[in-house]
Amino acid sequence: MTTNDPSPPLPRHVPIAATFRGGHPENVHFGSFAVVSARGEVLASAGDIDSALFTRSALKPFQAMPLIHQGAERMALDDADIALLCASHSGEPRHTERVARLLARIGASEAALACGTHEPYFFRTLGQTPPAGARFTRLQHNCSGKHTGMLMLAHALGQPLAGYLDVDHPVQRSIRDSVAHFSGIASERLVRGIDGCSAPNYALPLRALAQAFARLTLDSPDPVFGTTPARVARAMSRHPEMVSGEGRNDLLLMHAGAGDWVSKVGADGVQAIASFSRGVGIAAKVSDGNLTPLMVALVAALQQLGWTDTASRPALSALLPPPMKNAAGIEVGDMRSVLQLQHH
Repeated sequence: MTTNDPSPPLPRHVPIAATFRGGHPENVHFGSFAVVSARGEVLASAGDIDSALFTRSALKPFQAMPLIHQGAERMALDDADIALLCASHSGEPRHTERVARLLARIGASEAALACGTHEPYFFRTLGQTPPAGARFTRLQHNCSGKHTGMLMLAHALGQPLAGYLDVDHPVQRSIRDSVAHFSGIASERLVRGIDGCSAPNYALPLRALAQAFARLTLDSPDPVFGTTPARVARAMSRHPEMVSGEGRNDLLLMHAGAGDWVSKVGADGVQAIASFSRGVGIAAKVSDGNLTPLMVALVAALQQLGWTDTASRPALSALLPPPMKNAAGIEVGDMRSVLQLQHH
């Protein structure tokens, strides 16, 4: 199925967060949540967990999976490398320098990356302004780690680096098989689109994305990928600074989890998170793509599920917006979660 097929029905989202002015609701943000075990049991939900929704960068652990399974030892990938291959990084020097080193291992340069360029995220996140006339490189693109992994997979497979984003390139066929395996959706039934970085991306029901993340937490070997899923998840959890960047949500979430959570955001309001100790995954989507209400609702979901404690709350509170103020500095309202998970 491709994006040229007739449009499916719109997802049936429910209110998950709202802004309040003078204690009265003003703007309402809709979305859906799925809480699923590694066996596929839906433990709690809200909204539509069955419609296929684009995963965007939440898919990255499964896009990196074939390379790590086949080439991690041969290419001497350490945990920080693996985390970076799954990253939506901020373009900080620690990210770009590692990407450049990984490319050099296969004799490639920045020119091989087909992700394009954008202003590195760390400027906006840290409240900085880029220098006048600044020019940015492909290494600073938030998906440069993912693309480097795809190039490394092409090299490991003995395939050309050129055209590595083509849907029929062996790299993308391997990734499609990985997504099908972890989602439980046959490859020919996967809904495909093109991501912001020009790579193929797949839409999955939230229940499938949540289960896929839950499967990353299992100690028992996967029937296809062996111990690689646990290795990927542990690498991400141990090196959240490589997955994300200073002040950003995945870094804060994994700090809050104190080693028990693996987290991955996706563009336009997608979030997935899983707990190693529980073997449970959460996948969420906010319909308007706004990350702030998604984080407000996610923190509420974690509280409703009993995943939070006094140690996790400082990091989680950093995900929440401050009270709304007008131009005179007067506090006029706030954003609150209205999410009500239904336990199954």
